Amino acid sequence: MPSRPCETRDLGRLGWAEAYQLQRTLVEQRKAGLIPDQLLFVEHPHVITLGRNAHLNNILASPEMLSRAGVEVHETNRGGDVTYHGPGQIVGYPIFDLRDWKRDVRAYVNTIVIAIAATLEEYGIEAGPDPDAIGVWVNGKKIAAIGVHISRWVTSHGFALNVDTDLSYFRHIVPCGLSKPVTSMKDEGAQIATREKVIAQLTRHLAIGFDLEPVPCPWNKETIVGQASACVELQLRLCQEAEPGW
Repeated sequence: MPSRPCETRDLGRLGWAEAYQLQRTLVEQRKAGLIPDQLLFVEHPHVITLGRNAHLNNILASPEMLSRAGVEVHETNRGGDVTYHGPGQIVGYPIFDLRDWKRDVRAYVNTIVIAIAATLEEYGIEAGPDPDAIGVWVNGKKIAAIGVHISRWVTSHGFALNVDTDLSYFRHIVPCGLSKPVTSMKDEGAQIATREKVIAQLTRHLAIGFDLEPVPCPWNKETIVGQASACVELQLRLCQEAEPGW
């Protein structure tokens, strides 16, 4: 079968809350069948996010300390515990309808791990899964975190790969509730890893794993907001046309 189209966008530096709202908009459009699969890449300012299973005692710094360090804190609907995002990370948000691929959550997460590991292999970094912990690991050190949300088989949230991240910010948390060290591509010797090149490699390997045909798209907030309005109008019309009792 031919590969499915997937629109890809690099959002650049964008606050977590705005990126989350964008995800929600695109998820609703994907559920309504108004758009194909989406793959967003973004770099967030300093932020700590709490998954559905988060334990607040895994945030080690006080609110005052975090404020002085310029670190925001947000609750999310993804799985997992506490994690950190910041400059030097590549955060990927796949918005895929798994009904068009495999209705298998474990296969979905494993395919993301394989794609990240294949990207790292191009830099001479041997990485892979840990049987006891989610994410991508290099010699017992986490190099990429994974936390997803799936609603009606449409995915959101995703992964965060440390490229040249300032790892000192992880001291504010117990990453994903695990007292294991973190690392980055830079710390593992990938000195020439530019953001654009890594995004291109991640896109290629994700496309292979999920049988997608990447379609690069500009980051145009106004167009997406307009599509969201069309989505709402369509949903209202379908509700009005439905017979009583549905």
